[in-house]
Amino acid sequence: MPRTPRKFLPRLRKRLRDSLLIVPLIGLIGGWALASGAIQLDTFIYELDERWQDVDLRDLWFLRTAADLGAAAKAALGTMSSAMLTFIGVVFSISLVALQMAAGQFTPRVVRIYIESWVTKTTLAVFLCTFLYTLRVQKEYASGNDANDTVVPYVGASLAMGFMVASLVLFVVYVNSTVRLMRVTHVMDRVTRESLRLIETLPGADGAGEEPAHTCDLSQAAVLAHRGRPGVLQAVHEHRAVRLAERQGLTLHLVPQAGDYLCPGEPLFLVCGGGPDPGPDLQQAVVDIGVERTTEQDVGFGLRQLVDIAVRALSAAVNDPTTAVQSLDRIQVLLAALARRPLGMLVHRDGEGVVRLVVTTPQWPELLDLALSEIQDYGIDSAQVTRRLAALFDALDRSVPDGRRAALAARRARLEEAVRRSQPDVERREFALHADRQGIG
Repeated sequence: MPRTPRKFLPRLRKRLRDSLLIVPLIGLIGGWALASGAIQLDTFIYELDERWQDVDLRDLWFLRTAADLGAAAKAALGTMSSAMLTFIGVVFSISLVALQMAAGQFTPRVVRIYIESWVTKTTLAVFLCTFLYTLRVQKEYASGNDANDTVVPYVGASLAMGFMVASLVLFVVYVNSTVRLMRVTHVMDRVTRESLRLIETLPGADGAGEEPAHTCDLSQAAVLAHRGRPGVLQAVHEHRAVRLAERQGLTLHLVPQAGDYLCPGEPLFLVCGGGPDPGPDLQQAVVDIGVERTTEQDVGFGLRQLVDIAVRALSAAVNDPTTAVQSLDRIQVLLAALARRPLGMLVHRDGEGVVRLVVTTPQWPELLDLALSEIQDYGIDSAQVTRRLAALFDALDRSVPDGRRAALAARRARLEEAVRRSQPDVERREFALHADRQGIG
């Protein structure tokens, strides 16, 4: 299996992506540092102006706005600070409402999209930076110091105006982004794009054949158990695992799949080879454990989110089969992309072609069950859903390799049998099984 491209500092990138704390804190630090620099620069300009009486520094274009304000510049800073405090409250309120609506109407699994949004993080960071900057500059020039009373905040007020303009632009972008993410179609498209990026990292194969299941005698392999806190297996750093295994002459078989919940003491790796015991440091070096599933290496998580959205839409409290049909549109895209990818046991080799890491992924029948079984069970009484499922089977039957059509035919047979039990009337049964890409167009 070809190795995926390396990413610079993957764990730091993941921490920045999953945390809503780090980027806003950077904004606060930046606001304080910029305010200190602006104050020092304004003091330097004032002293320079005192020395060079024949040069009017206020004629510089980037200082002209602050100079025209004159004594009102300090009052303007106070107004900006108050306005930014209001903006921050509005952003927090919108974010909390969006999170609540996403968890209640779609599925709690998509809340991570809002947490990972760089628009939200950048907006909060810039707002906090602007607020602390204007507050710091205002405090400096309102301290009652005679020296400060004579210094006009040329740079301080000019930068504050720039931050305010940037904040207004970001606020519009933030509202637009949040409104889009509150629409179910945009959420499903986002999940689909993330899953397709993951699928593209899998190797391609015309026959979609699985790799050999075993490369050594697993009955003689040593078991490396999971140590540490329980959690979800989010990712395995393949490059690092291959290097460590090559260095010690080992072959590692990852027992759980990405997305499995691990309890302490459960088998994590089966270790083959005559090298030294890799020890507990191997887990810390190559495995990421978190509190929830992610789309980083979890092939089935995108399907899980789309199915959850469809099942919630098909519940008696919501009764929205159209959303389920839209979810099936995206599920068909993911299944078609997975159809020609090797699944099951995937191997990673070192530079000499020796297998060093074996990773397990869901197989084709398991992915079909994940993607379709629950939607079929909850939507069997809706002709809109069953007709879209029939169209999905027709489309996939034309694109999947021959070796995977048997599982697809078995799923179609289950649908026909379920409709036969649900609709005793022959005419209604034929209507429910008629393929329609729009459900009931």
